[in-house]
Amino acid sequence: MRIRMSRIAVLLALVTCVPTGPSRAQVEQMADSLFVPSVPEPAFTDRHPQVLFDEAHNNFHTLDGRYEAFGRLLRADGHEVTPNPDPLLPETLAGFDLLVISNANVERPGEDPDSTADPSAFTAEEIEAVHQWVRDGGGLLLIADHAPFGSAAAALSDRFGVEMSRGYTVDTLQAAGSSTNIEFSRENESLGDHAIMNGWNDADRIGRVVAFTGQSLLGPEGSTPLMILSDTAFDIPPEALELADDPEAMMEMTIPAQGRSMAVALEVGRGRVIVQGEAGMLSAQIVVRAGRDPYKFGMNQPELDNQQYALNVMRWLAKWK
Repeated sequence: MRIRMSRIAVLLALVTCVPTGPSRAQVEQMADSLFVPSVPEPAFTDRHPQVLFDEAHNNFHTLDGRYEAFGRLLRADGHEVTPNPDPLLPETLAGFDLLVISNANVERPGEDPDSTADPSAFTAEEIEAVHQWVRDGGGLLLIADHAPFGSAAAALSDRFGVEMSRGYTVDTLQAAGSSTNIEFSRENESLGDHAIMNGWNDADRIGRVVAFTGQSLLGPEGSTPLMILSDTAFDIPPEALELADDPEAMMEMTIPAQGRSMAVALEVGRGRVIVQGEAGMLSAQIVVRAGRDPYKFGMNQPELDNQQYALNVMRWLAKWK
């Protein structure tokens, strides 16, 4: 009964803290203009990886918006970053070393923005172009957050063998300050055994990162989970939130997330891929809600290694060492 009631409490908390439908209008989510990335020793001083940042698919995150800090961080590390307004076809990808896609979405005029029926944000031609570009040596960072972003990116993720849950993931054993924030640390043994987490020296070794409400992933054989969920973690399908007035019924729809993670790294052909199920952790944002204090989340939260994690991700994709 204790676990059962705990889940009900978490589901109710999720309903109140995740903006859905009309409540979005009461929430302001913006880049933290005061956050300044710090890179004491840039990785790329001789060569400068060319990064294409996708903004052609109704992306929730853009370089002049909520991912401004991410772009500044990459430039400080020696990357050259270009926003992309075009379809992801071979001619678009040519000449770029890395591709970043964060929270692509599908817009349907007149439809609920939280609809779970969104098709892929990417055409079949784009998916094949990106897959071939990776096989030829490109590095892809594909980020898709909680619903509705998982549905929009699932077809592209599937092409690389990574399954997205498409809903919301909760891990009460690894909760960090909020029932929807998840901590991955050496202390709770939830960091994967990979160069991104182990670092290349003591200075870039990851000790603790936090994700801010995302979805779970399951990678293919040969992939490495980077942020491992606990055995009691569970996924909440998007449609379950429609049952907010009936928490028992909502709880019955949860799905175990044991064996899944929130980020996966893999090699495909001569290229590399990271699929991540949470976007906020690589940003520096502030959320403002009526009647509540402003809340920082992402690389601007103190005592986290989220900024170093972002650097390690891009360095690994760029084959730094």
